[in-house]
Amino acid sequence: MAVFDLFSKRQKRARGEVPDVYVYDDLPNPLRVQIVHIINDAFGVDHYHADHAENAYQSVNNILCRELGVFKLVDYPTSDKDSVFNFFLHEKSIETALDVVEICFKIIQFNIAEDQSYQYNTDRKIEPTDAIAELNERFKEHGVGYQFESGEIIRIDSEFLHAEAVKPALGVLRDKNFKGANEEFLKSHEHYRHGRYQECLVDALKAFESTMKTICNLRGWTTQSNDTAKNLIAICIKNGLFPAYFDSQFSSIRSLLESGIPTVRNKNGGHGQGTSPLVVPEYLARYALNLTATTILMMVEAHQTKK
Repeated sequence: MAVFDLFSKRQKRARGEVPDVYVYDDLPNPLRVQIVHIINDAFGVDHYHADHAENAYQSVNNILCRELGVFKLVDYPTSDKDSVFNFFLHEKSIETALDVVEICFKIIQFNIAEDQSYQYNTDRKIEPTDAIAELNERFKEHGVGYQFESGEIIRIDSEFLHAEAVKPALGVLRDKNFKGANEEFLKSHEHYRHGRYQECLVDALKAFESTMKTICNLRGWTTQSNDTAKNLIAICIKNGLFPAYFDSQFSSIRSLLESGIPTVRNKNGGHGQGTSPLVVPEYLARYALNLTATTILMMVEAHQTKK
């Protein structure tokens, strides 16, 4: 369903009453209600004798109960649907509320979208791709810094960086050949969202290294299982991953790749902490994550372009 640009929204924009920075510790009630509407429209209503939507809500309820270690989400629910929605609308933990969103939209993207029987036997008001698009638009509308990408809720800090670097990087990593790198990159985002910044750095580098190893394997370039990022970068440059007219820029690109992600990880996330635990600040983790995204995108696009 389309997102309507209501008169009240236009007036708020005119008065400057729209969020200009993202928030991460609040899911406003109007946003929660809008998300419930999207899920309800996407799950749909079963035709006579069908139980697809009912089973979908039951799956969400069962997953949440098991993972949260509880027997029921709310007291005296009238249905699994009622249980899920009431729990989501009143849950105080933002991360747990986002768990509900992520599970529901995983089902929308991977179950409903691919199950023709589901689509045939339920009345749905919105298609899976449109449901995901509306969810992301609602997050943006309320200034809440999360998006649903590649089957997961990820945190975003800059709309420009997300649109120009992170989202395209996730797009190229959907290729089955880059499955390992994709999982590590998404895990890095998950660590970042939960404030585990040291782990974020470690998995960001893993994703970067896995991307280069995959490119080398696809092109038949010899690598060793214990090759570091520095070695892999050297192999890619030596074999001409970049066009010849980049020769004059090789030193600066190589310096960026070698002194960026690997150095950030090596100094802050990859070695023993000694007597004093290392504290990785959020801004450093964010920088490493965005640097990883832009570098992965550049490497994969160079690979795709090279004959």
